Amino acid sequence: MKTNFFSHLYLFLVLITLPVTTLFSQTNDFVIEDVKFNSKGITLAGSILKPKNPFAAVVIVHGSDPVKRELEFAKRLANKGIAVLTYDKRGVGESGGVYVGPSVGTNNIDTTNLNLLANDANEVVKTFRTYLKDKKIPIGLVGYSQAGWIIPIAASKNPQVKFMVLFSGPTITTLEQLRFQFYTNGDHNFWKNHTEAEAREHIKNDPDKYQFIATDPKESLNKLSIPGLWLFGEQDIQIPVKLCIEQLNTLKVQGKSFEYTLFPSLGHNTSSKEDTTPFDISVQWIKQTTLNMK
Repeated sequence: MKTNFFSHLYLFLVLITLPVTTLFSQTNDFVIEDVKFNSKGITLAGSILKPKNPFAAVVIVHGSDPVKRELEFAKRLANKGIAVLTYDKRGVGESGGVYVGPSVGTNNIDTTNLNLLANDANEVVKTFRTYLKDKKIPIGLVGYSQAGWIIPIAASKNPQVKFMVLFSGPTITTLEQLRFQFYTNGDHNFWKNHTEAEAREHIKNDPDKYQFIATDPKESLNKLSIPGLWLFGEQDIQIPVKLCIEQLNTLKVQGKSFEYTLFPSLGHNTSSKEDTTPFDISVQWIKQTTLNMK
């Protein structure tokens, strides 16, 4: 495993909340509390998982799919001593609003939609703070894939966000990512038949199939002073990982507290239970990063 994390471990993306329902359940290690709250005129539904003495708290931000709250991933975090708020994405499950995405024939990486989802994430952070007994506990954003664009936007507008962890989160523009994704076309053997140079040439010069204003995460990342961790799979065919790492290295040279870990054998799903190493590293990083934040 190649890593840029361990060597840098010690150097380190108002509306009134109105809970509609509050349900409780108890596990061996944490309490689950279901809540509802407002964002831009709609109601979002989620669950708070509270260990007895959490050392940090995170809000889980979704990828592009129409997903409900990520309870299984949240439980993994809660069992490690991290409080979590996970919620149904806008227009999905018990959350109101309209889901935007390819499965319903709409563009979910349009700047307007990414900013709307970032606003949802920030409303969740505000709500979460009111439910945490320890008001000084640091809150971060953890997300997957598309969250690589959403989390930096949210964090750049919300001083309550103290850190961020991105599983396979892009650091290139939305249009550049689409060029790469169309090029790989879901071929799991893509990297056996193509070189990094070929991929970069295609990303640089391929005509865009769709015309919309691109979102560049570096605009938000440049505004941030909080630490961040990215976890990448080298076999990823959704985002061009080495180009993303190159962008992160540029930001690191500029003084940003951004770290990454690269897993040569993994693809886009770096948060799965099949290989827990990325997850374990993220928990260790959160613990070390938040140690002196209170």
